[in-house]
Amino acid sequence: MSLLSPSDLPATRPAITGPVVGPSETFSEPTADGVVLGGFAWRHAQPDPARAVVIINAATSVRCRYYFRFADYLFANGFDVMTYDYRGIGESRPASLKGFKASWSDWGSLDYEAMLKRAQREFPGQPIDVVGHSFGGCAVGLGASSGIVRRVVTMGAQFAYWRDYTPQLRWRMLAKWHLLMPLLTRFYGYFPGKRLGWMEDTPAGVVSDWCTPHSRYEGRPSGRTLNSREDSLAFSRVTAPMLAISVSDDPFGTIPAIERLLGYYSNSPRTHLRINPEDIGETEIGHFAFFHSRFQTRLWPVTLAWLRHGELDSQGPGHQVPGPR
Repeated sequence: MSLLSPSDLPATRPAITGPVVGPSETFSEPTADGVVLGGFAWRHAQPDPARAVVIINAATSVRCRYYFRFADYLFANGFDVMTYDYRGIGESRPASLKGFKASWSDWGSLDYEAMLKRAQREFPGQPIDVVGHSFGGCAVGLGASSGIVRRVVTMGAQFAYWRDYTPQLRWRMLAKWHLLMPLLTRFYGYFPGKRLGWMEDTPAGVVSDWCTPHSRYEGRPSGRTLNSREDSLAFSRVTAPMLAISVSDDPFGTIPAIERLLGYYSNSPRTHLRINPEDIGETEIGHFAFFHSRFQTRLWPVTLAWLRHGELDSQGPGHQVPGPR
């Protein structure tokens, strides 16, 4: 859900600066249908059954490397960490995206599921937590093994339904992402996002999932991104306590958008935390900047408190959004 150019947002996707500890290893992991995914792991020298391993699910068309500093932070605070790229992106990109088959459903039910299996195998007996950015929060509901997850944190996670976009930018975003993006994808055979400076190149099937209108999206929850009854059932398997973080200047992550996705996780205790940039003395955060290292002391502890204890940081920013849970 994260194909944005700087002109779309009051908060652009900033460059990340500063030193990186970096992963302790790279890995390749085959999915159930034979696609090989590339990823990185931060692993402590000694295994510990009390230490959780955190899987980071990226946003649409964002490389997993973008989350390295956040992964460093979690590792420094006592977690093992795994990041990876969905099929067609970054470390998991084939030689050509033309004709390459991939969808949002594949990214969740096959790619994220492969990471759950790897976490169980590589970190036996350790709890498994998940942090999902944008689409990465949707992917949690598509993994058949998601019932094993202990805790979940999502940031700006939603289905990219155009009626949920912030009213001030809705029509511009609709034209760009639901008209221009599919037209370019049809011409090139994939979406040339990197060439345009709009994030990473994206498989055509993912673009189709994003852009295809569906009348069921008028309801709550919606079914547009679910390709099968099995996909829908997978959401009900998630029982982990879930913290959904949203920020008020994210044009994708409006309250209706966040609540629409949360409606799927009917068997999870859900908390929606809404943060205003002013809460931390800033004028903007937007859809991307939560994972910028300049927010390490002001925003990242919110995630850390939830992953450690399943509770909100009592000294943290934001307010809970009331709603059906």
